[in-house]
Amino acid sequence: MKSDRLLSILLLLQTRGRVPAAELAERLEVSVRTIYRDIESLSTAGVPVYAERGRHGGIALLPGFRTDVTGLTTDEARALFVLAAEGAHQALGLDDALGSALRKVMAALPAPHRPAAELTSRRILVDPGRWLSAPQPAVDLDTLHTAVFADRRLRIRYRHSGETRTRTYTVDPYGLVSKAGTWYLVADRRRRAQLFRADRVAAATMLDTPVRRRDGVELADAWEALRRQVEDRPAGLRVTARVLRSRLDLFVRIMGPALVEPPRDTGGTWVTVELALEERRAVRQLLQFATTVEVLGPAEARAELARAAASVTGLYADAGRTESHQGAGREAEAQQGDSGPATVSDPSHPVDPGPAPAP
Repeated sequence: MKSDRLLSILLLLQTRGRVPAAELAERLEVSVRTIYRDIESLSTAGVPVYAERGRHGGIALLPGFRTDVTGLTTDEARALFVLAAEGAHQALGLDDALGSALRKVMAALPAPHRPAAELTSRRILVDPGRWLSAPQPAVDLDTLHTAVFADRRLRIRYRHSGETRTRTYTVDPYGLVSKAGTWYLVADRRRRAQLFRADRVAAATMLDTPVRRRDGVELADAWEALRRQVEDRPAGLRVTARVLRSRLDLFVRIMGPALVEPPRDTGGTWVTVELALEERRAVRQLLQFATTVEVLGPAEARAELARAAASVTGLYADAGRTESHQGAGREAEAQQGDSGPATVSDPSHPVDPGPAPAP
């Protein structure tokens, strides 16, 4: 709508100062001619807006002019009070700043919008943590996010998954990403974007050297490429299995990322699923479902599960034999104690009372 566009232009000019007409047109997805017509409409309405031509020209407001109009609709005001990333603010040390900002927004809202915004903050709560997930380790993001905003290179000591020692890297950070409650540093290393889990950064030092990002690459671009590398990783093994219908919801919650298509419901007690696993040994994770999941193929997957099950059986069989042996020993000792000589109650065998206590 034109009224929304006019308000957007006004707020952009208040925030940015002088803005080229072409940039306004691109951001608002209209033509430059439409922008100039909108400027005329604002001027007619009494807004002191003007255009300057030339290389460094653009559209601007007269110095000192500001409006208290927020332009927020009821839904926009409510959206601000749904704190979908509450944990992110806490990790960045911005909890107090967030609370202060929301109080200022509330004070600036038009009176009719305030009740809806306040009710939203009391009725909607977003908890990003997953049920029964392991507690997230404490992460020190201070140096990382300082370097990100200061546009400085970082030297980090980093521990890769499955390794005990750390490695030292010099990286060029694009920014930080919070993915399902886990923080990642997105940075170039040797001109290639890489992901570094923040909780595996043992130490970080911000260097005096300016960051050396690749031209035209933003955080969102680097993250999208890295995300696709993780999610589109080719599967090393395709597995067909059947899941007991009563356990299907639990199975999908745990194994959902490995499903290559929705479960096939053919009726009856079982539902057929197709999984894409990284390697043959990854099929062992299906043992957690015990007899509620059966792998139908391929044969190498069934053989891998059979070997894993045999190892578990052998482990606990040894433990069972040890326990049986210990139990038999305890029983023999108890029987011997029952048939042994009386030492206290038999008067023919008086008990030596020992030395008398010292006076």
